[in-house]
Amino acid sequence: MGKLIHAPAAMEKNKMPRIYRERMQASIEGDFVVFIIGMKINKPWKVHKWWPVFTAMPRMLKELQANPELGMLGHIASFRFTVQYWKSFEHLEAYARSKDHAHLPAWKAFNESVGNSGGDVGIWHETYRVRAGEYESVYRGMPRFGLAQAGSILPVTGATKTGPTVDTRLNS
Repeated sequence: MGKLIHAPAAMEKNKMPRIYRERMQASIEGDFVVFIIGMKINKPWKVHKWWPVFTAMPRMLKELQANPELGMLGHIASFRFTVQYWKSFEHLEAYARSKDHAHLPAWKAFNESVGNSGGDVGIWHETYRVRAGEYESVYRGMPRFGLAQAGSILPVTGATKTGPTVDTRLNS
């Protein structure tokens, strides 16, 4: 197996992240969860309906990043959706149901505000439980990103503990 390369999760100001020119892959010990959540603005002129939904996610992500014991390993955020990597489904569910954290109040506010609004804004999520070694990732010409940012990154060198890689399949 290749040598694990651990880079800082947050880059210093004004420093470009390292770009990996060689083919790399992500590595995470054990099972993990991929959680994808997003929103769909169906009536953009109803800002008062979708703005609270739009602003809730950054607050939750900030809380999760400040409290790694809650179980989020990392995330990728965009305007319409966020991909989150979690230690376990139990961690994700505990956060979602906790009265002491940002999610549950935001969820209740969403349901009270938008619940019967006729679809002004929609939200969705998908949750995937990933068993150890049953995933694949390839990065080239990229900084640490996605799963590699949530875990570790290592060079692609044939079969690894995460299973056969693209190189192994293409060269067999």
